[in-house]
Amino acid sequence: MAAKRDYYEVLGVEKNASADQIKKAYRALAIKYHPDKNPGDKEAEEKFKEATEAYSVLSDPDKRAKYDRFGAAGLGDNPGPDFSRGFGDINDFLRDIFGSAFGGGFSGFGFDNGPQERVFRGKDIRVHTKLTLAEVATGATKDISIERYSPCGSCGGKGAKSSSDIKICPACKGTGSYKRVVPSFLGQSVEYSTCQQCNGIGKVVSKPCPDCGGSGLVRKRETVKVNIPAGVEDGMQLRVSGGGNAGRNNGVNGDLLVVIDVEDSEEFIRKGNDLYSTKIISVPDAMLGCELEVKLLNGSTQKVKVEPGTQSGTVITLRGKGLPSLNSYGCGNLYVKIAVWVPKHLSHESKKLAESLRNNPDFNPSPNKEDKSFFDRLKNLFD
Repeated sequence: MAAKRDYYEVLGVEKNASADQIKKAYRALAIKYHPDKNPGDKEAEEKFKEATEAYSVLSDPDKRAKYDRFGAAGLGDNPGPDFSRGFGDINDFLRDIFGSAFGGGFSGFGFDNGPQERVFRGKDIRVHTKLTLAEVATGATKDISIERYSPCGSCGGKGAKSSSDIKICPACKGTGSYKRVVPSFLGQSVEYSTCQQCNGIGKVVSKPCPDCGGSGLVRKRETVKVNIPAGVEDGMQLRVSGGGNAGRNNGVNGDLLVVIDVEDSEEFIRKGNDLYSTKIISVPDAMLGCELEVKLLNGSTQKVKVEPGTQSGTVITLRGKGLPSLNSYGCGNLYVKIAVWVPKHLSHESKKLAESLRNNPDFNPSPNKEDKSFFDRLKNLFD
């Protein structure tokens, strides 16, 4: 499958474009490439779909922020509008954006083929799941319990147990909609309004199924396995296509939207793909040097050498020991900050030892050449 073009490139705008600039660019492309204006032109149809998907992301502040930070990977499997049912819903989308500029709407693919059976889409479900930093590092499979509407087992999702109890809607004669011709900037177009008596299904149930009340749907609690890739961040939303509520009349399932909540760690602080931790050492270890066991995110440890004369605040870098990048190569780093612990309470013997060192020139701070960088950092401490 070919990689998707950059959404900003699709609309022909800069990455810092304003919302009005993005809307204006999309309007021009929507008018130019809409299938009603280019009947039978598959290339124009694909360009229309591409522009609509780009606009649906860049016009949404939350989606745009995720796209700018993570690219298409941060939007899940299906970031844009659903074209699987033709252009009916997309024309509603256009009218919502541009109002009367699109008149009564487009008829579909450039031809008035008459109303087609309406396919209902179930509502999306949004849930939260918690991950530890260790799970972020490796990826995880989570069993998520949800309540969702599923087709009724008693009537097979039809709303009635017997087919004889399902009749053609007398109001719309089974079409599910009413047709009217309206003027538009393209000339005339055909618009269909949903039948209120049958809600667009084209059929009415005379004897509803007692288990679902004629809706064809029942609410069930189910457990869904969700595979979460390594490198996700707190607040990121993953999309599981078809994991949401079932659509009426055996329609299309909505999606399951999984919001990631990354738990705080007692050992590490996360900044992007980098991790930060602190190791506390004694004054003698700082003076003489030592070897530390640094805990890694996977539970193992790595030996780290602390050089003699190490100052409090020194940072040791362990490259590649951070978190992996989402859907790409490479890992962040683990930064270990050294903190020198100075005791507050000393025994009589310890005080005598400290007093003997007080006037020793080796223990008096002096900005000599060797320690110059340390003292330079102190100068900027309050900047």
